[in-house]
Formats: sequence, structure tokens, C-alpha cells
Amino acid sequence: MDGTADQDGSTQERYDVVVVGGGVAGLSAATFTGRNDLTTLVLDAGDSILRRNAHLENFPGFPAGVNPRRLLGLLGEQADTAGCTRRTAHVTDAERDDDGFTVRTNGDAYAADYVVAATKGETGYLDAVDGVSLVERGKTYVDVDERGRTGVPGLYAAGRLAGKPHQAVVCAGHGAEVGATILEDDDRPFYHDWVTPDGYFTDRGRDLPPGCEEIDAAERERREAHSRETMRERFADPHPDAQETHPSLRDD
Repeated sequence: MDGTADQDGSTQERYDVVVVGGGVAGLSAATFTGRNDLTTLVLDAGDSILRRNAHLENFPGFPAGVNPRRLLGLLGEQADTAGCTRRTAHVTDAERDDDGFTVRTNGDAYAADYVVAATKGETGYLDAVDGVSLVERGKTYVDVDERGRTGVPGLYAAGRLAGKPHQAVVCAGHGAEVGATILEDDDRPFYHDWVTPDGYFTDRGRDLPPGCEEIDAAERERREAHSRETMRERFADPHPDAQETHPSLRDD
């Protein structure tokens, strides 16, 4: 991340990737780009619809379901571990020129080579980006190809905004696919996201593929112990955030 000048001469932070939206799709995309050395900023207005869910079911890995706010917290923590920067902000507009994108919030502006729109149903901030095609099917979606690319080079849409089914696991998976697509489009070789036992590739006379890592037994045991302890801590107590509901049902 470095700095560049905005139209008014002020300095704006520059990232490889700016993700607009901090729900499951946006955080999944950010984890893939951040873990693979693309500087990544997530701008989250804090209004993920998943927060309204009383208890999330059908998400892999949680046979009895999971508190949705806990899941969002874990996804955010995973993005942090991947090297991403996360900020609470509402994006007002974005534009594209020969140098890439400028994404503006109510108080700041950020430059990026790639932008991921992952805001469920909000598209107004894309109005100034020429070439964005919208689809109206009762709700407004961004028209994308099978990998989440829009008609604008460097601009992607992920999850519900890209017309994916209203299921958390589907949107998370599509966010991950968009993240992997950005890596491909940036010509950053990427093989898979799992860590292999020591010698898995090299003892067969193969070079270690891009994005892969071999670890010995001691390191595997250390990581497993750390993951167990982390999950025990995160699930030891009920989530502190109050249950949210639909805005039309709030008393305020």
C-alpha cells in the first residue's frame, strides 16, 4: 500500500485490491487476495444482512449451525490474518481512469488496481464507472461472467450482488472464486489453498507449486494446537452483539 494524488491534489492510499462490502462474499475474496500478497482493503459499512440471521445453518463445518455474527467475526479475523486492512466506511462512489480505480467514502479516497463489489443490493456507488451493466430481476444485480468479471477491466462483483443464490455458503464460495480470478488476471500463479506435509511435492522431484507450503510434523502439530485453542476461545461464550432484525421492524 502506498499513496497517490486525488483530483483535488490530496493524497489517497493505494491498494492492489479494494473490496466494497464486509459480508461473507467480500471477506472470502479478500482472504484469497490478501494471502497471496496483493495489498487488500475491505471497506465495510457494517450492515451485512447475515447479522439479521438468528442462527445460520447449512454452512459447511458447523453441523449444529453457528451464530452468524460469530461467523462474520471469524471471517474478518481470517482476512486480518491474511494481511488485509479492514475499515468501517460507507462507499459513496467509484470511478475508473487510466491509472485504475478511485473509491471514495464519506471522508476518504482510495486508489486500487482491482475493485470487488460485494454489497448485496447496493449499486449506486458504481454509477460513475462506464461499462457496468446491471440486471433487473425484482432486485438489481451486476452483470458478470462465470468468474465474477464485469464488463469493466479490473471490476468484479461477488456474492448476492452478482446474482448468486441467497445462501451464505454459496456467496462465500463465489467470493473465494472471485479472489482466485483476480490472482489469475494479475498473472499470479496459484495452485491450491491447502498446506501439504513435508516432502509431499519435493520428495517426488517436483517443485513446490505457487501458493503452496510444505510443513513438517512439528509445525503441523503447532498449527493444529493453535487452531483448536483459537476455536475454543472464540466459542467459549455467547456472542456479545445483540440480535438484529429487519430495519422496518426496529423501534428506533
